Amino acid sequence: MLLHDTGLIYGRYLRQSLRSRFALLFGVLMPLLYLLFFGPLLTDLPLGGQGSSWQVLVPGLLLQLGLFGASFAGFSVIIENGRGVVERMRVTPVSRLALLLGRVLRDATVFAFQAVLLVLAALVMGLRAPLPGVLIGFAFVALLTVSLASLSYALALKVRTPQEFGPAVNALTMPSMLLSGLMLPMTLGPAWLDVLSHLMPFRYLVDAVRDAYVGSYATPHMLYGVLVAGAFTALAVTVGTRVFRTAGA
Repeated sequence: MLLHDTGLIYGRYLRQSLRSRFALLFGVLMPLLYLLFFGPLLTDLPLGGQGSSWQVLVPGLLLQLGLFGASFAGFSVIIENGRGVVERMRVTPVSRLALLLGRVLRDATVFAFQAVLLVLAALVMGLRAPLPGVLIGFAFVALLTVSLASLSYALALKVRTPQEFGPAVNALTMPSMLLSGLMLPMTLGPAWLDVLSHLMPFRYLVDAVRDAYVGSYATPHMLYGVLVAGAFTALAVTVGTRVFRTAGA
């Protein structure tokens, strides 16, 4: 029943996303702008890592796509709550876990599609990366999307208005972006900033994907990235499901 219910919820929200093609393309606009206008500035610069500047920048942009897109996914729950959709779902026998999984799997599908568009554009710009590394990057984007979307939906059920939700998400996403090394490796900064960045779980994901993009798969960065991504996803889905149950979603 869980798989059946999840499939129903997933299909419902995926159809909504497919009907809004403008939103699908607009979601990838910001990383594309970084790619087009920021990427050429890094060409031939010593970035303190293996591979080209594109192999440093593109993994960060992929995870930036998941970070900002999934973190704001909860806006849809706030809108549905105001329209009574959440209340109508509450009285159905559908699993509360399915109500969450259907949503976050839709988000993962959408952001995986946008990630493919971003990588294709990067290939045109000059990115060269092994196919297994690119696929590993997509997997990390999907895990990041599932975890952050779960927490975003949980937060949306705890606040009442978009005016409360937006600033709270911004207060979390901006430090995460700045301290995780999405744009440039944190090893380029001072030692204290590099040490502080290790408190951010996204730092380990970024390092793992950058290793994958240069074809290094059996590295400590990859191991730490997989462990952190798996643990963070499990924790986020658990928290999201508990909030869905207690909030009567």
